[in-house]
Amino acid sequence: MNPLSLSRRLLSGFCAAVRLTVFGLCLISCVASRQFKQEQMLSPKREFRGAWIQTVFQDDYRNLTPAAFRSLMEERLDRLRACGLNAILFQVRPEADAFYRSPYEPWSRFLTGRQGVPPGEPDFDPMAFLIDACHRRNMEFHAWLNPYRAGTTGFGEFAASHVLHRHPEWFVRYNGQTLFDPGVPACRFFICRVVEDIVSRYDVDAIHMDDYFYPYPVAGQEFPDDRSFECYGRSNGYKPGERDKWRRENVNQLIWMLRQTIRDTNPRVRLGISPFGIYRNEGKGRKGSRTGGLQNYDDLYADVLLWMKKGWIDYCAPQLYWEIGHSQADYETLIRWWSEQKSKTSLYIGQDVARTMKAGQLKEKMRQSRMEKRVQGNIFWPANELLWNNGGIADSLKRLYHRYPALIPACAGQPGRKPDRIRRLRVEQTVRGHVLRWDVGASHQGQLDEPVYFVIYRFRKGEKVNIERSKAIYAITRQPFCPIPDGNVSFRYAVTAVDRSHNESKARKISVGK
Repeated sequence: MNPLSLSRRLLSGFCAAVRLTVFGLCLISCVASRQFKQEQMLSPKREFRGAWIQTVFQDDYRNLTPAAFRSLMEERLDRLRACGLNAILFQVRPEADAFYRSPYEPWSRFLTGRQGVPPGEPDFDPMAFLIDACHRRNMEFHAWLNPYRAGTTGFGEFAASHVLHRHPEWFVRYNGQTLFDPGVPACRFFICRVVEDIVSRYDVDAIHMDDYFYPYPVAGQEFPDDRSFECYGRSNGYKPGERDKWRRENVNQLIWMLRQTIRDTNPRVRLGISPFGIYRNEGKGRKGSRTGGLQNYDDLYADVLLWMKKGWIDYCAPQLYWEIGHSQADYETLIRWWSEQKSKTSLYIGQDVARTMKAGQLKEKMRQSRMEKRVQGNIFWPANELLWNNGGIADSLKRLYHRYPALIPACAGQPGRKPDRIRRLRVEQTVRGHVLRWDVGASHQGQLDEPVYFVIYRFRKGEKVNIERSKAIYAITRQPFCPIPDGNVSFRYAVTAVDRSHNESKARKISVGK
């Protein structure tokens, strides 16, 4: 064989070996990428995991001493945290009343047994306590308010300090309830004052409102807003046949005013809405879903898509309480419909625990909520079902779906930049063992990018440092230190800082052990 032929054969063999090697590396990379995506599906690093704690019609808190209230809620928050939750939505205003010290509204009867009667301890403030208790567990606290409800069905024993006595012209009665009339502009200003008070005095993470805007319609009963329509609708150019349009604009005005109030008072606080699960049925308009139930747009006068499009709300959590395969409101149809709506508003899914567990659909619903790209988490209704472990849901969350902790997704609608990296990461020996400790610059204090909590990741020797893996999270803390185990095993730790909007800094790394 001549030298030229031999060179060609050697070159051809070398090229084939290179191609095979490149193919093998690509295959390994694809497999690794697929495994990482599957891991992210099973245990996403970022996911909103909340639960609603209702107070209306609940006897759990009524007449408890402040000490008993604290003890009960400490125990419940521990159990909810053990289920992997990172947010609590607590109903602090069920009937234009308060589970906190309000200058505008009376103490709630669901706390003390009678509206307007204060707790036994002069300085006791349930909401202030709950905010601190949640933050100590690195859980968000969302103050849940019902905007228009002033009295549930049949209730009439209003405290002397209730706003109804000062402004009876603001209120109407419908289906046995006492409600603010959404058509009266003064009602909107009053509700905004209530919210302004909360976000200026309390360290809440969000103001939250659910699906009670205009009340659920009752057959044969018209909502009694003739007087306000004549006074504020007709005078502003609305024709007799445009009452629905006027009602929607009344609610739009409230949401816009709430957005402005929060931004002007405390821009670090978010605004979230949990609407009824159906925006509009397909037969009613081009934006509708293939459903056949009650509608936000036409029945509750809540134009949720407009609020999302305009950026008036930071997150939307539609209540998809139905089963997969429901004839009028199929869960799968609705979660896909909401996920297809183009908006920067964060999207979480409201899950009905009892109906889900009765139908045996937790696995599939969790899979679908994580499969839809726009969906960033779930809120479980109500928290009591998790505490009761209905159908074993608490066990399933701990063992499978919330096995590893998750950070709340970063809030796209809030301004600010990522926090700076922590400084001087070090290991210190204390009387209680080894501690990771770090410094945080003081320049961020009071700013939007001020670090609020820290995430500690841990990797074994030789393991790739990848802080996008939830299973690598060793601890989450609001303190600038973290105890670590003693021993001869070598670990590499990475620590990041996270701000109020859940933007995460770059990691600072350190090796510990032999």
